[in-house]
Amino acid sequence: MDLSIFSGPAFWAALLSIIVANILLSGDNAVVIAMASRNLPASQQKKAIFWGSAAAIILRVILTVTAVQLLTLPYLKIIGAILLVYIGVQLLADSGDEAEMHGHSNIWGAIRTILIADLVMSLDNVIAVAAAAQKGPEETRLILLIVGLGLSIPLIIFGSTLLLKVMDRFPIIITLGAGLLGLLAGGMLVEDPAIKDSMQAAMEDAHMIFEGIGVAIVLLLGTYLKKKNAKKEAA
Repeated sequence: MDLSIFSGPAFWAALLSIIVANILLSGDNAVVIAMASRNLPASQQKKAIFWGSAAAIILRVILTVTAVQLLTLPYLKIIGAILLVYIGVQLLADSGDEAEMHGHSNIWGAIRTILIADLVMSLDNVIAVAAAAQKGPEETRLILLIVGLGLSIPLIIFGSTLLLKVMDRFPIIITLGAGLLGLLAGGMLVEDPAIKDSMQAAMEDAHMIFEGIGVAIVLLLGTYLKKKNAKKEAA
């Protein structure tokens, strides 16, 4: 391989495009990372955010390489939408004033939640990242993905850490974050190749309607379970 291609403008333009695209598309991921980590002891929060973010980036590299094939699979987005609703409900239900979680298994539980949510939400995001990589020399595209997404880790970690502090001060952010997952789930479901055409033919505003339904399900069910958990704690 001619190493001079790494110093050419095409390589650096593609690298910058990948970093910018990933930052712009990772706002919802930062919300999930912060929400999944918020009940851990302070000493474990940073570890969960770091390892969750790093693992999510590695997963995103793998996803991006196979993005086009993945997105054409029928029913994949429907399954993803159901998973997102489940995660949103659980994160909202666990957002009470309960005692902090303890034990090493909870760090891995938080990282698992981060990975599942990132896997689901990245199905569309990786297309933009893959497109940015196409701008670079063909021989360097995989390297561009790994380096570009890797350089995004500190920025995602910073965003997640900042959100944790905001959540402590303004608990309503947790509800908004859970609602965001519901909205993403509704939109993802309608976009599944197996039902997209029939949905859009049946109703003009299918996308908006199902986004609203997703938000409603997450907020209503999550709030109900949150109150139920609070009653158990008080009993």
